[in-house]
Amino acid sequence: MPEGHTIHALAARLNRTLGGQRVDVSSPQGRFAADAALIDDRILDRASARGKHLFVDFDEVADLTLHVHLGLIGSFHVKRRDQEGAVASPARLRIEGRHHVAELRGPMICALIDESARETILDRLGPDPLHEPDVLADGTDRAWARITTSRKTIAELLLDQSVLAGVGNVYRCEVLFRHRIDPLTPGRELGRRLWDQLWDDLVALLPLGAAFSQILTMQDQVDAAAELVADGSALAITEHLTGERLGDHFERRFHTYKRTGERCDRCGRPIRNQALGGRTLYWCPGCQRRRRR
Repeated sequence: MPEGHTIHALAARLNRTLGGQRVDVSSPQGRFAADAALIDDRILDRASARGKHLFVDFDEVADLTLHVHLGLIGSFHVKRRDQEGAVASPARLRIEGRHHVAELRGPMICALIDESARETILDRLGPDPLHEPDVLADGTDRAWARITTSRKTIAELLLDQSVLAGVGNVYRCEVLFRHRIDPLTPGRELGRRLWDQLWDDLVALLPLGAAFSQILTMQDQVDAAAELVADGSALAITEHLTGERLGDHFERRFHTYKRTGERCDRCGRPIRNQALGGRTLYWCPGCQRRRRR
């Protein structure tokens, strides 16, 4: 399932390529045809993201927002017209602008919703580490209020979108390793300083994932990516990405994710796994023992 950085990158891509344009909206597959007609020939006003949810607003369409959740297999690509090629299946949703085309396939949710429904969705979500600065300011406190009273493990809580919006399994496994946290620690036993460090790390890591369309958690890659963002070099890479596939600027490397049985790059112990929170957790039993600090 795409994690929150992917959806924020998609929102930025839609704004950059189609924002402010009068667009043609259709449903080649046919399942969204009636709703597509309601937003056809309208100006794409703004796309935004919260966790794993995408919202697209159209000018002149009163109280209706396009809501998309990609789920496990969904994809939403934005390409230049001259990049289009043969596709295996018709799109659920197609948005055509002057020079770019966005196509949505296989989503869990693709629907027009009113403002009340949108607020209901947002109210169910925890703070998003990729959200606006004013929301980030109290994000760590709001998430902590849920964590510190819970018997669930911190590994489960990180995937609970009502606690923290946008974090998926890869970030869960990797940030717990980065901070040497025992993933089986009940939330109410986790130290507050340890939680704040974990939150701050997510706030730093997710924007890099959005910029490069890659989850970066190895410190050498994190440092290199941060330098490219700081000097503006990352923009050319970001603007080249279509969302069709993962970015490849950096080698795909992780500390624990999908490395069962391999040696930990920190202590040498074999990486373990187990099903937890509906996904496979990967962790190092040698390094990850911290609960409080």
